[in-house]
Amino acid sequence: MKRREFMILLGGAMAAARTGRAQQKALPVIGFLDSASPGPDAPFLAAFHHGLSETGYVEGQSVVIEYRWAEGSYDRLPALAAGLVGRQVDVIAADSIPGARAAKNATTTIPIVFEVGIDPVEFGLVASLARPGGNLTGVGFLNFELVPKRLELLSELVPQADAFVLLVNPTNENAERVVRDGQDAARAKGVQLTILKAATESEIDTAFATLAQLRAGALLVSPDPFFISRREQLVALASRDAVPAIYSLREAVADGGLISYGTSRTSVFRLLGIYAGKMLRGAKPADLPVQQPTTFELVVNLKTAKALGLTVPPSILARADEVIE
Repeated sequence: MKRREFMILLGGAMAAARTGRAQQKALPVIGFLDSASPGPDAPFLAAFHHGLSETGYVEGQSVVIEYRWAEGSYDRLPALAAGLVGRQVDVIAADSIPGARAAKNATTTIPIVFEVGIDPVEFGLVASLARPGGNLTGVGFLNFELVPKRLELLSELVPQADAFVLLVNPTNENAERVVRDGQDAARAKGVQLTILKAATESEIDTAFATLAQLRAGALLVSPDPFFISRREQLVALASRDAVPAIYSLREAVADGGLISYGTSRTSVFRLLGIYAGKMLRGAKPADLPVQQPTTFELVVNLKTAKALGLTVPPSILARADEVIE
């Protein structure tokens, strides 16, 4: 090959490489800020991707996603959020109250879409549900408020139990409210409720050791991103100690848990993806009302119930959205 032809080919290749890098750099970037861990949150992440695809965005093709995982350590979230702001992402998707608050404190200009299991107005994330204002909007659903309903369902499933345990994460800023609502519900039903706390894997083990000493009749696992990420550990310990337990999401029951009641988290993350995609297309958070899923899933695992020697009442089976055989 002549030198002139070689230089022309080389120049073309370099130009193509520069064009490829420019196109890659031009892709919008979403900062995904999660309070939990990637493995346990895989089904929710898949739902987020599905929502994004509904707006025309596919990771690696039309959008880049920068993931930041707090691994259950909520005190890491402010630094992780600041890192995404420094990365100059186009949108931040944040899960949980701690994640949403960290994102809000990190930027007033980058659009933020959140998913939180409480009223986002009450916690100061948005001005109102219909008109969020500012740079935040997302999905706000009932989760923490369902603790009394979960106690009622567990009492119905384990009628002989008169002593219950509520497991909470003390680092969650909603923990006090969960405890208060649980205690009020227990008093109304005339049953005893003991509060146990855990914020690490080892503390979960310790809590179950205490639970065994208390000889409590059943366990309520409060809705918390850390507990969601440790659901396999919780389910295994509840099975080992033969403790009937209720959770906030169906994935725990699919993993072998007894019963769950709450909003579908996969549906919530799908909405999160849809809103993130809309923001990438130019929609302003202030113009996107906060979504409010109002349907709740009741899921029962009959195999686990049988292993615990429990007969699931027809009243629960009739209301169940899903029964795992």
